[in-house]
Amino acid sequence: MSAWHFPAIHAVCTAVCFGVVGLLLWRWEPPPEPELPVMDDGSRAIAVPPKPDGASEPGEGEGAGAWTEQRCRQLDGELRDVCFHQLARGRAETDLQGALGACDILSDAGLQAECQADVAELHAPTDRDAALAVCPEIPTKKWRDQCVFGIALALSEPDPRFAFRLCDDAGQWYDFCRHDVVGEISQVDGALAFELCSALEGDLLTRKTCWHGMGKYIARVDVPRAWETCASVPLGPDALYRENCVHGLGWGAAEKAGRDFLAQCDTLPEQHDSCRLGVAFFESRFNTPGALEICAQVVRDDLRGKCEQHVRRMAGG
Repeated sequence: MSAWHFPAIHAVCTAVCFGVVGLLLWRWEPPPEPELPVMDDGSRAIAVPPKPDGASEPGEGEGAGAWTEQRCRQLDGELRDVCFHQLARGRAETDLQGALGACDILSDAGLQAECQADVAELHAPTDRDAALAVCPEIPTKKWRDQCVFGIALALSEPDPRFAFRLCDDAGQWYDFCRHDVVGEISQVDGALAFELCSALEGDLLTRKTCWHGMGKYIARVDVPRAWETCASVPLGPDALYRENCVHGLGWGAAEKAGRDFLAQCDTLPEQHDSCRLGVAFFESRFNTPGALEICAQVVRDDLRGKCEQHVRRMAGG
C-alpha cells in the first residue's frame, strides 16, 4: 500500500464514523407547529411539551479540531453537509462569523437555517447580543423560533431571568421554551423557578406547563426534592398544576429508573395516576407495548384514555 493510500483511507473512515452519528442528529427535525390540545379549566389533560430536537447538544469530538474545512471539502453529499454542520458547531463559541460561513456551504436552505440556529445557541454564552442578532436573519420561522428557544436555554444558568423572559419571543416554541428554561433554572435555583411559575402567566396550558417542567427537571437530579416541590405546588383548577408537576416528576425519574419507578408512584398520598402517566409517556418514546401496559394501570378513566391516546400517537397509530 502506498504512503498516499493509507491517510486517504483513514480520513474517509474517520469521516464516516463521525458522520453517521452527526447524520442521525442532522436528519431529525422538530415537528411543524405543535398540535397542542385545546383545554378549558375543567380539562384534566396533562400538558407534555417536549423540546424540539433541532439544536442538539454538542458531544465529544465535535470541536473545531475534529472537523476541518479541508476534510469537509473532500466529502460528498450528505456526509459533506454533516461535516460542515459540525465544523460550524465547533467554531460557534469563539468564531461566530466563521461558523455562519460554514453554515452557508450546506446544500439546502433548511439545513442552513438549522445550522444557524445551532450556532446562535452555542455562541450565546460568549456574546448574547451577537447571538440574538442571528435569529431575525433566519428565513424559516421554525428555525427562527428555535434560535430564540436555544439561546434562552443556553442562558438559563448564567442569566435565568433574562432567559425566561426571552421565551416570550420564541414563537411556536413559547410554551416549550418556558417548560425547559424553568426546568433548567429549578435544578440550581428552586426558589426562583417557583417564583416564575407562581406568576401564573398566560392561559391554562402555559401555566401548567411551567409546573410540569419544574417537576421533570428536578426529578432528573433529586427525586426526594422533586416530591417536596410538587407537594408545595398550588393545586390550581381541578388540581392541574400539581398533577402536571407530578407528571413531570414521573417522567424525569423514569429517565434513570425506567418503569421500576412505578413502585414509587404508588407511595404518593395523591396524584398516583399523574405519576404513572409520566412514566408511561417516557416509556412511549421507545417501547409502545410497555407504555400501554403502564397506561392500563392508570385508575382514572379520563387519564387512562389520555395515556393510551398519547402512546398510540407516538407510535404513529
